[in-house]
Amino acid sequence: MPSSTDLPGVNELLATAVGAVGGSERPGQVAMAEAVGKAIRTGDHLAVQAGTGTGKSLAYLVPALRHAVATESTVVVSTATIALQRQLVDRDLPRLEKALSKPLGRKPTFAILKGRRNYLCLNKLDSGMEDEQDDAALFDPFEVSRIGREVKRLREWVSDTETGDRDELVPGVSDQAWRQVSVTARECLGASRCPMGTDCFAEKARTEAGRSDLIVTNHALLAIDALQGYQVLPEHDLVIVDEAHDLVDRVTSVATAELTSGTVNAAARRASRVVDQEIADRLMEAGDGLALIMDDLPTGRLDEMPKPLLGTLTTLRDAAHACITGLGSDKTGDVDVQTMRKLALSQLEEVHDTAVRLLDAWDGDAAQRRDVVWRTGDSGMGPPRPPTIKVAPLAVSGLLRERLFGATTTVLTSATLTLGGNFDSMARSWGLPPENGPSVQVPGAASEKSVDGPKWTSLDVGSPFDHARKGILYLARHLPPPGRDGLPPAYLNEISELMEAAGGRTLGLFSSMRAAKQATEELRKRSGLEILCQGEDSTALLVRKFAEDETTCLFGTLSLWQGVDVPGPSLQLVIVDRIPFPRPDDPLASARQRAVEARGGNGFLSVAATHAALLLAQGTGRLLRSTDDRGVIAILDPRLATARYGGFLRSSLPSYWTTSDPDVVRAALGRLDDAAN
Repeated sequence: MPSSTDLPGVNELLATAVGAVGGSERPGQVAMAEAVGKAIRTGDHLAVQAGTGTGKSLAYLVPALRHAVATESTVVVSTATIALQRQLVDRDLPRLEKALSKPLGRKPTFAILKGRRNYLCLNKLDSGMEDEQDDAALFDPFEVSRIGREVKRLREWVSDTETGDRDELVPGVSDQAWRQVSVTARECLGASRCPMGTDCFAEKARTEAGRSDLIVTNHALLAIDALQGYQVLPEHDLVIVDEAHDLVDRVTSVATAELTSGTVNAAARRASRVVDQEIADRLMEAGDGLALIMDDLPTGRLDEMPKPLLGTLTTLRDAAHACITGLGSDKTGDVDVQTMRKLALSQLEEVHDTAVRLLDAWDGDAAQRRDVVWRTGDSGMGPPRPPTIKVAPLAVSGLLRERLFGATTTVLTSATLTLGGNFDSMARSWGLPPENGPSVQVPGAASEKSVDGPKWTSLDVGSPFDHARKGILYLARHLPPPGRDGLPPAYLNEISELMEAAGGRTLGLFSSMRAAKQATEELRKRSGLEILCQGEDSTALLVRKFAEDETTCLFGTLSLWQGVDVPGPSLQLVIVDRIPFPRPDDPLASARQRAVEARGGNGFLSVAATHAALLLAQGTGRLLRSTDDRGVIAILDPRLATARYGGFLRSSLPSYWTTSDPDVVRAALGRLDDAAN
C-alpha cells in the first residue's frame, strides 16, 4: 500500500487530471483542491463556495481519491440531485479513473449507492407478497390494471437486469408498482436470514461500494446513515457534501414523520395476517377514529395538542404496541411467515413511533419544544390527498453537529453558501459555530454566545465569470410592491417589454405556479414568442425545447430555480417576479421564525430572509453558465431595492452591474439579441 508521502501531491495530480480532460488550470480550482487536501490532513471541517465554472468536482475528487488510495479507506460523496450523481459517475470519475491510475499506482475505484428501496427485492418477488394499494387505486379498476401490467413487466425484467436498479428500467414504472417489488431497510429480512441473500441486488451494491475507494450517494441516504441508526454506508472517514445548500432541507425531510388513517389501516391489514384478528381490529378501529378526528382538525400548524387528538393518539399508540407484541419472535416460522412478520413490523413500528413522537411533541414550554406539528389539507392541485398530520424537527443543526461533524471529517461545497456576504447563516443551520468569533452577522438574528463546537474553516474561491461585465442586475424599483391577487398589470407589462426586447431567450422564475400560469396565459395573447410553461410537459423535455430554440421562453416555479443549465444565447434574460420568501402560513418556517424571536432575535430576517437569499442566489445563477454568457437578471419586486433587508439579499448575489433604468436594460437586451442573430 503506498503511503501518502509516496504519492504525487494534490496539485500535481490535479494538473494531470485537468490535462487528461482537456481543460486548463483555474486558480479557484487549485485553491479549493489545496484546501480540501489540508482538511483531510488536519481533520478540520471545510466549507467552500465555488461558483459555476470553477470545476469544483475535480477539486474535491482528486484529493479524495488520493486519500482513499493512500490510506486504503473509503470516501463518501453526497449530492442533492440525480443530475450531479450522473455527472460524477458517468463522466468525471471514469475520466479520473483512467487519468490517475499511473500516478496513484493503481486504478482508483468508485461506486454509486442508493437506498434499499431503489433495488428489486428477489425475496418479495419470489414470495408473492404485495404491498397494500393506495386507497385511490382500490376503487379505480383502470389503475389496478395498470399497476398489474407494470408489475408483470418488472417480473420479466428481473431475468435481464444485473443490478436491479430502478433507474436502469426504461421506460420506468409508477411508485405504486415499484413498491410491490421492493422493500425498505426496515422491511428487509437481512442477508443472513433471507433465502435470496446471496443474490440480493441491494447487498451486491453495498458490497461493491464497500470495496470502492469512493462512493457516490445522496443526502437522504447520508442522513439515514447518520440519524436513524441503520449503517447503510460502509465505514468511511471523509464525507464530501456537494450541493450543500440543500443539506438541511434534505435532512429535515428524512427526519419528518407523518400519519394518516390510510397508513394506520394498511398496517392493521398487514398485521391481521400474522396476529390475532381481535388485536389487529383494535388498530383498525383506532385508524377509523383518527380519520374522524382529522376531518375536524384545522389545516396548518398545531401549536397546542387538540384534546380529541390526545385520546386518539394514545389509543393508536397502544393498539400498535399490542400488534407488535402479538407478532412474537421474528426468528420462528418459515421464510414466508418471517417475511410477512417483517413487513408488518415495519409498518407497525412506523405508526407506533410516529404516535409516540406526536404525543411528546407538545410536552414542556413552547420555547423548548423540538418538533413542529401541522395538519395538511388538499392543495386542490392534482389528485385528492387524504388529510395528513406531520411532525418535523424545528432544527437539524444539533443532529448534524453530533452525528455528522462529530463522527467524520466533512467538506461542504456549493456555488451558493455565503448568504449576506458570509458563511455564518449556513454554518448555523448545519450546527457549526461562528467561524470568526461569537457574533453572527445576519441582520436581526440573536447573537451566538458560545463558540464551542466542531472546528471548521471556510473558503470562497470566487468564480471564473466576470459578473460585473457579463451580467446586469435590474431592480425594477418603479413597480408597485407585489400583491396577493396575482401579478399586477404593471408586472405583466414589464415582463412583456423585457421579453420582446430580448427576442425571447427568457427564463421566468415565479414564486407560485399560479403566477407562472397567469403570466403564460396573459402573455401568449400579447406576444408572438413561444412560451413554455412548467407542468405542460415533463420539466426535462421543456428545458430541452427551451435550450434548442433561442426565441422560446420558459416560465415555471421552484424546480426551475435550481434545475436549469442552459449556456449560450438561448438564455439571456432571467425574470424573478418577487422575492422568494416562504409563505407566511408555512408551518415549519413560521415555527422556526418564532423560535428565533423567543431567543431575542428577528425571526423574519434570520429565517425568511436567509431562505429568500439562498433561492435568489440559486435562481439568478441560471444566467451565466459559461464564460461566454451575457445577459440580464430582472427582479420585478421593488423591495429588493427599497426595503431595509434588501442590502442583505443583494449581498448574497455576485457583483453584477446594477441599474433601475428600464430603458438601459431594454437597450442592452436589444444589443444582445442583435448579436445573437
